Amino acid sequence: MSTAFARTLRRAAVATLMAGSALLTGCASFYVDTATRDVPVAQLKKVAAPKPVAFSFEFKSRGAPNPRATEFLQAQVRDQVAGSGLFSAVNGGSDSARLNVELNNVPKEGENAFGKGFVTGLTFGVAGNVVTDLYECKITYLPPGQGAPLVTTARHAIHTSMGATGEPANAVKSANMEDAIRTMTRQIVANALNDLSQQATFN
Repeated sequence: MSTAFARTLRRAAVATLMAGSALLTGCASFYVDTATRDVPVAQLKKVAAPKPVAFSFEFKSRGAPNPRATEFLQAQVRDQVAGSGLFSAVNGGSDSARLNVELNNVPKEGENAFGKGFVTGLTFGVAGNVVTDLYECKITYLPPGQGAPLVTTARHAIHTSMGATGEPANAVKSANMEDAIRTMTRQIVANALNDLSQQATFN
C-alpha cells in the first residue's frame, strides 16, 4: 500500500486507529464483518443482451470526496463491474447507459475512534478497544434515454481491535488494513451489483 494512500485513509476511522494507538502499541488487528458476504458472479441474474456502460467510481470519507482512495480502488471496482457479466463493455460511449458506484466510509454513531485509540495508546495496550468502521455502497444505473435511474445500496463494516481485547464476533481477521479494505470493497460492490441484476426493470 502506498504511503500517500495510507495518509489519506487516516481521515477514516480505521486509519485514525493506525495513526494513534496502532503505532504506539503495534497491536492493531483488522476484521471484516461477516454480515455482508461475497456474492458469486453465477448468482447474479443473467442479462439476455448485455450493453455497454459508462462507468464512474468515487470513494468518500464521511461524505467528502477522497480522491486518493478513489484512485487506489477504482481499478478493482471497474474490473469487478466488467467481470459481472451485466454489461458488454465498461466505459462505453456517451450514448451508453451510465453506472456510478459510490463507496462512503461513515463513522459509527456514538463511536469516538480518536478517544478509544488515545486511551489504548496511553495504557500501552492494556485498555483494549474495538472500533467499528462502517461503509455504504450506492450504485446508480441510468439507462440511455431515461430520466429515472435504478439505485441499489449495500452496507458493510470493518472492525479494528486494539490492545488487550478479544476478537470481534462475526468477523474474519485480515492480514492487514489494505487486505481488509479490498475485501470489504469486493463484497459490498458484489451485493449492490446482485441487487441491481435482480431488478426487473434492469433486465
